[in-house]
Amino acid sequence: MKEIVTSVTSKGQVTIPVQIRRALGLKARDRVAFMLADGVATIRPAESVVDQLYGSVKYRGPRPIDFKKLRKQFIEDATKNTLREMGR
Repeated sequence: MKEIVTSVTSKGQVTIPVQIRRALGLKARDRVAFMLADGVATIRPAESVVDQLYGSVKYRGPRPIDFKKLRKQFIEDATKNTLREMGR
């Protein structure tokens, strides 16, 4: 494994070298997690809150919600209401 050295700023920030970002698949605004064990720090992409919670809530309704159908119905109803208010 090749060692890559970088500096820590006065604010405690470091630039993650491009080779590391590419290897971890990191992009701008991605979050990272650090782990410290036996004096060795490791870095990995942080799991998003959405990924962490995925599947934790089960839908218990009669059937899954069809959001396309719901949106279409909303638009139709809003159009009818607007036309009625305009006297058409």
